[in-house]
This record gives sequence, structure tokens and C-alpha cells, in this order.
Amino acid sequence: GFKMYWVNRCNFNSSEPQDIEYIVSYYYNKIEVNRFDSDVGKSVGYTEYGVKNAEYWNSGAYLTQVKAEKETYCQHNIGIWYSNP
Repeated sequence: GFKMYWVNRCNFNSSEPQDIEYIVSYYYNKIEVNRFDSDVGKSVGYTEYGVKNAEYWNSGAYLTQVKAEKETYCQHNIGIWYSNP
């Protein structure tokens, strides 16, 4: 069998949008095949399969959607992760 999964993460120094980096990594059989990095602004492929995915994703609506997730996922959750109880 194989495992295909993705990991979302936010790297940040503050809650200001310019200080937040949103990264989505896609894995297949424990190898990272694609990565979207908000600082780069597009998806990058690391394998032949990943390069084909990146070309397709960067030319469609997916790119717009994943760029918007920086605000909806990171900014929203930063406040939750670091709120004072």
C-alpha cells in the first residue's frame, strides 16, 4: 500500500499578514512531491508527478484558493493558538 497525505503549517513572528508564511506539503509514499509556499506564491513539484501537479495547480483556480488559505487558516488559528485563557 501507499500513503498520500498533506500537511498545513504556518510559520510566523507576529500576527501581521506580511510576517506569516503558509506552507502546504503533499506527500506520496513518504516523499514530498509538491509544496505550496505563500512566500513563493505558487506550487512547486519535487518529483515528475509533482511537477505535473504544480503546472496544473498553478494555472487554475486552485492557486487562488490556496493563496486565500493563508488568511483563513493561519491568521484565524494564530489567535486561537496563542490566546490567553
